[in-house]
Amino acid sequence: MASAKVSAPKPSTENVIVTIRCRPFSQKEAAAGHKKIVAIDPQTAFISLTNPKSETDVKDFTFDAAFDETCKQVEVYDSTARIIVDAVLSGFNGTVFCYGQTGTGKTFSMQGISEVPELRGIIPQAFHHIFSHISHRSTEKKFLVRVSFLEIYNEDIKDLLVKSPKGGPKIAGLELKEHPETGVYVKDLGTHIVKSVPEMEALMTLGNKSRSVGATLMNENSSRSHSIFTITVESSEPGPDGKDRIVAGKLHLVDLAGSERQNKTGASGDRLKEAAKINLSLSALGNCISALVDGKSSHVPYRDSKLTRLLQDSLGGNAKTLMIATLSPASYNYEETVSTLRYANRAKSIKNKPKVNEDPKDAMLKSCQEEIEKLKMALAARQKGAGGGAPGQPRIITKVVKKVVVKKVPRIRDHHAQGDEEETEDEESEDDVEEETDDVIVEERTDQNSDTENPLAELDPETINKLEQQVEAEKQALLASKDMLTSEKQRIAAELEQRAKELEAERNMREILAQKLRALETQMVVGGGEEGEEPDVVGGFLKRIEHQQIQLQETQSKLQEQALRETLLQQQLEARQDLHLQMEEHYASLQEEVDIKTKKLGKLFTRLQAAKTEIGDLEDEFRAEREDFLDTIRELTRELSLKTTIIDNFVPIDERKKVESGAVFDEESDEWFVAGVLERHLAKRYERPRSLGDTVRRPICRYARMMMSVGDPSPRWRIDNILTLKLDNSERAQ
Repeated sequence: MASAKVSAPKPSTENVIVTIRCRPFSQKEAAAGHKKIVAIDPQTAFISLTNPKSETDVKDFTFDAAFDETCKQVEVYDSTARIIVDAVLSGFNGTVFCYGQTGTGKTFSMQGISEVPELRGIIPQAFHHIFSHISHRSTEKKFLVRVSFLEIYNEDIKDLLVKSPKGGPKIAGLELKEHPETGVYVKDLGTHIVKSVPEMEALMTLGNKSRSVGATLMNENSSRSHSIFTITVESSEPGPDGKDRIVAGKLHLVDLAGSERQNKTGASGDRLKEAAKINLSLSALGNCISALVDGKSSHVPYRDSKLTRLLQDSLGGNAKTLMIATLSPASYNYEETVSTLRYANRAKSIKNKPKVNEDPKDAMLKSCQEEIEKLKMALAARQKGAGGGAPGQPRIITKVVKKVVVKKVPRIRDHHAQGDEEETEDEESEDDVEEETDDVIVEERTDQNSDTENPLAELDPETINKLEQQVEAEKQALLASKDMLTSEKQRIAAELEQRAKELEAERNMREILAQKLRALETQMVVGGGEEGEEPDVVGGFLKRIEHQQIQLQETQSKLQEQALRETLLQQQLEARQDLHLQMEEHYASLQEEVDIKTKKLGKLFTRLQAAKTEIGDLEDEFRAEREDFLDTIRELTRELSLKTTIIDNFVPIDERKKVESGAVFDEESDEWFVAGVLERHLAKRYERPRSLGDTVRRPICRYARMMMSVGDPSPRWRIDNILTLKLDNSERAQ
């Protein structure tokens, strides 16, 4: 009997978590006569939206969680984002992003006010959550935390953590690339290693200062770009087999720019162009959501926008995703609010396939650990063998120097035959030293002929210090000696100086290795749970309380995740029960059956009317979006017509054809490139003849020279073939 083929287990799927948050109804809106049209039940996550034109037209929505205007920042984080951050710390990818109309509190929900603990947004609370988790882990577990911060402004990607030079050239936009294994990434985007919450907050503050903001009629500090703050958490701990198990999780914290309409924001000029780009990217995001929900669509248009490409894994990919839809409760924002709720309702059906990222190839933690091991081995190799031979090394060096001196003394005696008796006694004493050190010198020569390339590498730091002191003492004694020629003193002093330089080089090399080792070790954050400590009673009590708080938060996070699952299962169960009851209904009489079915018919008719109204609203929304796109197209067409007119009137046809024939369109960046054509054109151009003078590039007439001497900025014959003319509307002379 043939054995059945076992298929690989498929990764589990889970839906995108969608929550709703409504900002408070402002006094300005109340004074303007607007009404509150949004009603939220936080317990059941049920939302009712009333049409201000018809109070009987009420739309109902149910989501995973809902927060009204009385909610606090901590409640929003603990109920929603904490689940995602816990998953990232376990090795999953996670994404949290806010979606909604401009002026509904997206940036406040994501960033808040860091200086006030009660008003901290999701991003700063995630900072504290991550490092609190690290501090309560075992010391055997090591972490490496990296951050990056970018913005998408007018479809250009900018690194917010790179300062633009004042008065210098504008930094070019970064490119999007795609790797077959790691997916979509931003080329040359800087990442910064952080070891504490203040470091993270400092980087976030730096990035926010560089972010593009502007004032509109609906928001004085409107975000004119999408920003993505990415935190990469890599962790390593010994596995059951003794080898380190490395997992890496990425957390994308996305603050989207708000969708807006020109007639409400009053945008014009650059603000209008920004709004067009923002709406196009958000429209591309909505199209991706619709394509993911629609089972018939096999193509998801991620490439329509750089935003959707960066969020490709977050929507239908390898990530746990949380979407927070922000609403305005005012009646004059009814159309935008219902549009946001529809998009959020669709996003509930997106299914992701998250998995733990074990031993990723691009993990920096692994490379850091390997580099640390190499540095430790290098330091150990330099200190190997320092125990036994170290004490004898200074004596060897001293006696070798003395032997060299003895060899040179006879030359002094031959050259100065009339030397006094004092010199002879000194030579005899040095001869005795030479006889005593013969055996030691043989050891030194044998050691020099050994396989060790650098004998100093085998000395410990204490021995190196003694050797340096010994060399300095010998040098001072040599300079104080009166029994040698100056040339001999200089030669021996040079040898001692060389020896001292070798010792100093060895010291510097060890210090460099030690500094590299310390730098790499400080990049990693070690878990703070030290089990061997015995703190005082108060310290231990506070530590236990803090540990219990962490456990309580983790338990609450698990309960929140379980509650979300139970809500989804309850909704599915109720739908099946309704269907089952409809199939098994029994009636006592025909009249009872008529009454019950009449009631059902009334309910179905109400649903039909609601569906027709929904279709009408969708058609109106589509019509409004189409009008917005047509306005954008008209504006872009007008700008294109202007540039085409300039080209037709001021650029020669031959030159234009050369550029057009060599222009290449890049699908990745969605741009045209003509750099190659310009380079070829510049290479083929001929050098113009220069005049004999030093101040001008070509011969000019006497009149032009005279006009230049009196300071005329625009003589009739300029040296560069370009006339500087004033663009005025003066009449042509007859």
